[in-house]
Amino acid sequence: MNKFIGGLAFSMLIGMTLGACAPKESTDVKEEVALVKDLVDANKDYLSAVDVDYAFEFTKSLEEFKTNEKLGYRTAGSVAELKTGEKIAEEMKEIGLTEVTKDEFTLDTWEFEKADLTFVDENGEEHLAVLGAYQVNFDTNGVKELEIVYGGKGTANDLANLDVEGKLVLIDINQREEWWINYPAYQAHLKGAAAVIAVQEAGYAETDEDALNAQDICGPDDAPAFSMSQTDANQLKKALESSENGTMTVKFDAKSIVKMDGKSYNYYGKIIGKDPESYIILSAHYDSYFTGFQDDHAAIGLMMGVAKGLVDSGYQPEKTIIFNALAAEEWGVSNSRYDWSTGAYNQIFNIHPEWVGKAFANMNFELPAYEHTTQDEIRSVYELNNYLTKFAKTVPSVDGVYKDGISVVSPLRTWSDDFSFGIAGVPALRNDFQDSDFMRTHYHSQFDNEDTYNADALKFHLNLYGLLSMHYDQTAVVPLDFTTRLTEMKKVIDADIFGQAEVSSDQLVAEIDKAIALAEEVNTKVLKVNDNYLTALTEEDTDKAQKLYEDSRELNSGLLSAFKYAEDQFVRLTWEDDQIFPHEHAQNNITNLTLAIDALNKGDITTAIDEYLWAIDNNWYAYDFEKEVFDYFTNYVLDAPKEKLMWGDGRIVGHENLFNPINALIEKSGQEDADISAELASLNEALERQKALLQKTTAEEIIAVQELAKKLEALK
Repeated sequence: MNKFIGGLAFSMLIGMTLGACAPKESTDVKEEVALVKDLVDANKDYLSAVDVDYAFEFTKSLEEFKTNEKLGYRTAGSVAELKTGEKIAEEMKEIGLTEVTKDEFTLDTWEFEKADLTFVDENGEEHLAVLGAYQVNFDTNGVKELEIVYGGKGTANDLANLDVEGKLVLIDINQREEWWINYPAYQAHLKGAAAVIAVQEAGYAETDEDALNAQDICGPDDAPAFSMSQTDANQLKKALESSENGTMTVKFDAKSIVKMDGKSYNYYGKIIGKDPESYIILSAHYDSYFTGFQDDHAAIGLMMGVAKGLVDSGYQPEKTIIFNALAAEEWGVSNSRYDWSTGAYNQIFNIHPEWVGKAFANMNFELPAYEHTTQDEIRSVYELNNYLTKFAKTVPSVDGVYKDGISVVSPLRTWSDDFSFGIAGVPALRNDFQDSDFMRTHYHSQFDNEDTYNADALKFHLNLYGLLSMHYDQTAVVPLDFTTRLTEMKKVIDADIFGQAEVSSDQLVAEIDKAIALAEEVNTKVLKVNDNYLTALTEEDTDKAQKLYEDSRELNSGLLSAFKYAEDQFVRLTWEDDQIFPHEHAQNNITNLTLAIDALNKGDITTAIDEYLWAIDNNWYAYDFEKEVFDYFTNYVLDAPKEKLMWGDGRIVGHENLFNPINALIEKSGQEDADISAELASLNEALERQKALLQKTTAEEIIAVQELAKKLEALK
């Protein structure tokens, strides 16, 4: 018997004993139950080999190299990142991975060496503020005296009557609730400011008033921005208030260098299986802000811990397991809306596109040594949801964490590397982290350090993803269930909005239903193949297992081809990077335009602008920034080349530019009996365009669903 059968194999075998799949005539129920018990006991070989201390110590060791001696940072293409990558590669060899490979790719690099600002406080005492930074070019070439002013939130109105030419501008910001750093930074840049210094008033880095914050800049490198703590900012604001004219001279010593078209490297090592051309890919990124303990060094520790546990347990896989350390997740392309996950995008789209169609899964790790909620979450592509939900029930608990077990949620989000793998055609998942307090408190701050470490959470994830790796290894065909995506697509059809646009939703629903029925037939076939394959493996019937595996190659290729087609056709993004179906873009815009027009027809300008118009595409930025700023960050999505857009390329369905009517309505909102006929006409024209867009995207969706159905029909 193969003693390395994972948890899902256990659940599948339970299903066999209950009649889900008839056992061989020579094996009765008692023997099957005994087999299940043997398999459960066998999992201990991996679980006992897992070394949580090793994973922790390797996590800590990744702090060795720093871009900024005071704050840390191992940024895209920096010397610190390059040395960290080399360290990981050597460790891969040390723990027994083979064919350790260094993959080079082109990116924009960032070295952040320092940003020290010295000012005299209201009591006449000199105060040093150590600043964080964003990915921009700003080099004072030693200590330089600059004037600084307070610019509110850095909006167009805040800066309109403020002299910022050649000055530093201190602003407050809440990137979670209001706008991203690139907007006030570029607004100040257009006014001639030397740089913006942003203070997180809420949204991120809420754990402590001394916290700094770092994010991707999503803007040009010549609109500089830095980050200051609330503690330092409060003292600086008091000093500015006590000055004669609201400005003062400070000493600034900063060096932040962005270079275009540099180099960085992804690394991977393998446990080579009997099939060297079928892959299970585990991944995590090794660049970071500040110490980066959770994000993402602990994820590298988790990945290496799984690798070492599998090697040390003597596991001999059927498929080849790849452990992929990715560079430049936090940032890597200058002046792009989609400037993160650069290493992952290059790895699967440009360096190893041949992995697509051969990889059963990508398991990506982020922030895994912290209990984000009492229920652990696996976030996956739609097609893996049911498979993972069954598997999750078999994962052993760890005292002290995740008392409410594991939930599986879909679809993927764009904030991590798994999204790039998913849209490339590799069924992907990650341990989820986004819906937790950690994101508001510690994330991307210097407080993401060893103090956040939860050994039990890390142990739980070492168990979970080691067992899941083995689980995938015991499948002949990738366990994709297309009913989940299709059901969700059907669920988000608003028949009333379709009717308003003179589009019948009935045909789309009917085609989805046909595809669901075919997907259910395919599910039955896949389950049978995988059950038979698992039985052959557990009975050590090597010839039968090999024959089943070879005979199912065409089915497996067809499933992966259908999955890639579904990702290509049905994954679109909002202007906030949320995943939607193509028809949802126009459907959402029609909803909000209709409600705004209705409010305006009743003379209610406030409701139209406060509740509806801001929700259309990226028009919330039209409220607070000049048209040149708004247009800049709109056009760099609509007009940018593919290499700038990376994983965002082709994912935005369209754009309704409502800058002019919104600002006209804001101006007229305080007027009695204001004439808003021109604005109504403009919005009605936009509504008609969105109706036409819904007609177009629905017609395309119908064709795409039909084509997916053909692919599923061929798999039956």
